Amino acid sequence: MAFVAAVLWRLGPALGPDRAEIALTELGPTLRRELAARGSSLGAPAFVRIFKEPPLLELWTRGEEHFALFRSYPICRYSGKLGPKTREGDRQAPEGFYRVLAEQLNPRSRFHLSFDLGYPNAYELALGFSGNALMVHGSCVSIGCYAMGDAAIREIYTVISEALRAGQDGVWVHAFPFPLTPESLRQREGSEFVGYWRSLAPAFEAFERTRVPPAIEVTAQGYRLN
Repeated sequence: MAFVAAVLWRLGPALGPDRAEIALTELGPTLRRELAARGSSLGAPAFVRIFKEPPLLELWTRGEEHFALFRSYPICRYSGKLGPKTREGDRQAPEGFYRVLAEQLNPRSRFHLSFDLGYPNAYELALGFSGNALMVHGSCVSIGCYAMGDAAIREIYTVISEALRAGQDGVWVHAFPFPLTPESLRQREGSEFVGYWRSLAPAFEAFERTRVPPAIEVTAQGYRLN
């Protein structure tokens, strides 16, 4: 029963207004204008990066040649500390690579709007990590999710949902503890998680270099860049 209650707490009731359509109607004209000014469009492929330190969510969209940063949003609240989520009930927000599909969007979330990250992924399952219904959502409360506040999630959700509606087969979300530069990793050599963070670093470095989300194969053996 505790498991069911936790899922319902995150997802909210199945009934209620379709806030996604309301957000698209209200925000669509402004988003189209602002994205066009950056050489992109509403419906262009999207990409998300999350950092716990500093607590930011970056929303990127594709232009003619590469992805450009559309907006950085302060994370209203995430639970836990630096380090991956490893077990159900540890109240940690995940760190890793996740692919959001259309069926993971929830326009009637208890927390305004939300999308499920898809934790645990194949690698996390192989490591024995456990948990479910880990979201990026509105409101400002968290028991393992990334809470963005309602105003921010309306923009983030709308850009992601329109990218999926326009044909993007999945929106990648890269969740990091902090920018994984060589220097930042050296500063945290004593952490129990530094080995895991090093497994995330090649994807961070690839995007920093190319401004194109790298093709990541998520397997039971780990993360592999193609």
